Amino acid sequence: MPGGGFSRLPNGSVVVALTLPSPDRMTHVRILVHAVNRARALTRLRNLGMRAVYLRGNAQPPSPDEITAVLHHPDGLLWRAAPQEESELWHPIRALLGEGV
Repeated sequence: MPGGGFSRLPNGSVVVALTLPSPDRMTHVRILVHAVNRARALTRLRNLGMRAVYLRGNAQPPSPDEITAVLHHPDGLLWRAAPQEESELWHPIRALLGEGV
């Protein structure tokens, strides 16, 4: 299930989507990051304590709905359970990592 991908936007920035194990290691989460480039997106996640985050390939790029969600969030960093449930909304990254972030 882990995987990810990216989409380059018309303004040159990127949205990176990664499916990773959740902190409890029992489920997976889909994380979206908006950044200037792919390297910066991964750096943002590593700075939050996700040290072993890599993007290899583009097998699971973000959907248009995911891109819209992350572009409209002030932090540009969201997550939700994967596979998603119909009623689940996107959450700020602080809800996944704890309030100390």
